[in-house]
Amino acid sequence: MKTLLALTAAVVATPAFAADGPFLSFSNTNFIVLLGFLVFIGVLVYAKVPSMLGGLLDKRAEGISTELEEARALREEAQTILASYERKQREVQEQADAIVAQAKIDAEAAAVKAKEVIQTSIARRLASAQDQIASAQAAAVRDVRNTAVTVAVAAAKDVIAKQMTAADANKLIDDAIGDVTEKLH
Repeated sequence: MKTLLALTAAVVATPAFAADGPFLSFSNTNFIVLLGFLVFIGVLVYAKVPSMLGGLLDKRAEGISTELEEARALREEAQTILASYERKQREVQEQADAIVAQAKIDAEAAAVKAKEVIQTSIARRLASAQDQIASAQAAAVRDVRNTAVTVAVAAAKDVIAKQMTAADANKLIDDAIGDVTEKLH
């Protein structure tokens, strides 16, 4: 503090040497201003203003220090939270990868099962179609036989009717009645 006063007096007193007349006279305004300034500084020192300013600056420094500590704590907490979220993100990504892999496996299994179902369905339809073809073929053969039988009977009737006489017809009727009588009794 004394050093501050000495420097201030030296700086202020320097222009006073340039004034006319003796410096330590009450008629020299520079001397009066110097005395007023020194009294003002003395009052400030007496009222302990520099220590109050120092205390305020110390409080401000402590506040800044506290804020820095809080900022560090918040930064560490943020880094911890960030690390936690990154870990969770990795876990979620691993789960997503596992889900995708399982979905691929399930899709492949479903495709294999679908192929089996389709093959079974195709085999069943093919067998059904073959049965229908066989049935249609059998019906066609039956129709052809029935038609052939009908045509053969008609042709035989025509041939027999043309070649048979009344005596042959009566003999056939008598033979038929005799066969029926034997078979019924």
